[in-house]
Amino acid sequence: MRWATLGAAGPSGTLQDENGVLPFRPDPYSVRVVETATLLSGLLGVTGAAIPAALSSIAGTSVDPSTIKIDAFPYGYGSPATAGLWHVRGDGWSRFVKQLRHVRHWPGLSQLPPDFAATFAAEFPWRSELELWDPRVQGSLPPGLRSPVLHRLVELPGDRLVLWQEYVEQRAGPWTPGRFRRAAYLLGRWNARAMAPEVLRVTHRPAGFALRMYAERAVPFRGLEPLRSDELWHHPWLKDHGDLRAGLLEAAARIPELLDRLDGFPQALPHGDAGPQNLLVPADGSAEFAAIDLSFRSPHALGFDLGQLLVGLVHAGELAAARMPEISAVIVPAYLGGLAAEGAPTGDAPAGFAVAALLRSGFDGFRYDLLGREDEESRRLFAERVTMARFLLEQFRQVARR
Repeated sequence: MRWATLGAAGPSGTLQDENGVLPFRPDPYSVRVVETATLLSGLLGVTGAAIPAALSSIAGTSVDPSTIKIDAFPYGYGSPATAGLWHVRGDGWSRFVKQLRHVRHWPGLSQLPPDFAATFAAEFPWRSELELWDPRVQGSLPPGLRSPVLHRLVELPGDRLVLWQEYVEQRAGPWTPGRFRRAAYLLGRWNARAMAPEVLRVTHRPAGFALRMYAERAVPFRGLEPLRSDELWHHPWLKDHGDLRAGLLEAAARIPELLDRLDGFPQALPHGDAGPQNLLVPADGSAEFAAIDLSFRSPHALGFDLGQLLVGLVHAGELAAARMPEISAVIVPAYLGGLAAEGAPTGDAPAGFAVAALLRSGFDGFRYDLLGREDEESRRLFAERVTMARFLLEQFRQVARR
């Protein structure tokens, strides 16, 4: 028999055997203690009597495991390397805990075309988030930008690991144009510093590798196959957007050329997923932003990091796509100012931004999963992604005309 931690929506405190749920419920307090101990053991990589000492070392104070509270965070099913997120709290301390896994453990792998799945599992850099705490990356962070403190790295069997990090309490408030401006400026300074040879050597990947992998392997079946479907694009929500479809397919024919063009621009090792969700605003004022969740960790053209800064909240439904021109007009000059402050070249960065943003988010951002629904909210969400794709295509066209 095994204890099962069933998550917030499930019947907490339910015993299971290998055949399913047993027809009784034990004492809730006993279940919580046992489940907490089991989960802590898995996250700490130790068992039994070693748990208190491990927790005390991480917390910096004596810890009684029976007093610990653990809350699971939801996370995107499409996050291949993420196996779980938790907020672990004790008396006067808390930590953010993230478990990473080799992509072969990702349930979504079975939904990919077999050839692509095998290559994806072999090449996806599932440990790349650790690079945030590499001394070379830490040294490249400009004033005003920091990482969370890493309290412990736990290596687990089967190509899994656990990061015990500082829990960054965030300042409340929306992302205003002023906040976007400061984020873009600091990203510019960080990217400029990340052009240094010692920072580029943090990864062994060649220039443009991560975006090329995505554009050549994921975009064709995630983006281009649906774009080529007459059946899909005759749907009432899409039938009046034939010009957008044609424009994206025309741009898609240039993907190899565009990737080569990006590789010829000045390169930096980027954050890789610098959306507002991954640029926390610490409530304690210790920095303007705390960067988390690195991704796309190979050198990329200057401007690459602006793409997720622009689309991150649109993807999340927290920023209207109609505001993208306004935000873009704020972040581009601020980013260029950050580059210039570090003495980095600025000329190709606007093109690097526009081309990379289209390749990463312009072709496959449509919510085709909402087609067939009749409610107004689904229609609104779908229309938001259409507006997003239109802007990314138009922004790309403006650069291409220069």
